[in-house]
Amino acid sequence: MFFKKKSEQHTQSGVNMVNGFVSFQAIKLNVHCFEIDGVLIDTGSASLLQEFKPFFSQLDIDQIVLTHYHEDHSGGAHYLQTKYNVPVYMSDVRRQECTYKARYPLYRKLFWGSREPFEANGIGNRFSSRTANWQVIKTPGHSDDHLAFLNEQTGQLFTGDLYVTPKTKVVLREESIPQIISSIERVLTYDFGEVFCNHAGYIKDGKQALRTKLDYLQDLRGKIEMMNDEGLSVKEITGQLFEKKYPIMKLSLGEWDSAHIVSSVLRKS
Repeated sequence: MFFKKKSEQHTQSGVNMVNGFVSFQAIKLNVHCFEIDGVLIDTGSASLLQEFKPFFSQLDIDQIVLTHYHEDHSGGAHYLQTKYNVPVYMSDVRRQECTYKARYPLYRKLFWGSREPFEANGIGNRFSSRTANWQVIKTPGHSDDHLAFLNEQTGQLFTGDLYVTPKTKVVLREESIPQIISSIERVLTYDFGEVFCNHAGYIKDGKQALRTKLDYLQDLRGKIEMMNDEGLSVKEITGQLFEKKYPIMKLSLGEWDSAHIVSSVLRKS
């Protein structure tokens, strides 16, 4: 299908990471997995499994924790559970859903593969690894089950898809900008430094990066609400604030769109 795949491995501040890429024409998507202290954070996608297997085989892990159920984060869970008999932990919100074969649009299957069913345990509010205690922080918005993980010993925060980019331009239909704003406000109350984002990778001054994103989203929400008060429609607001059209919008048949940013803000107004 002319999809190109590759992966890269790095180590940063004691965290082992692999970054996989899937590209098709003008669209290039990526996703990271992270390992520290015997904990694997997310498992990548089924489509990148062959690229990630060398990374997985080098690890000595006791447990897998998932930031959320999306297939680019949970797609390797079935393989790892079957091959290495490692327990998986995630939010209860989507845990039962993951025991069935995932159902999602064709374009996502082409990029990320078909996620096989797996069994997971509820993660709770805290967990421990070999030398560290971790806080589990609920961060809904990108998905309703989204979590961030804070290593209390190192001050490293693993944020899943909470950050991704400082200026959000397109989102999934299910996403909520107001919830993302609240989730960023929540994590900023914690003591952390480095951030490890599953798409942006390593961010040295993670707290400042998240503050910058929060400022952008709060300003964007204000503009949307003001334009709505002036009588502009969702389509008109979207056209003025987001002039650029991205290839993923057409490929996904509108599941990804800038208009969802506007709609999610106005749902909460």
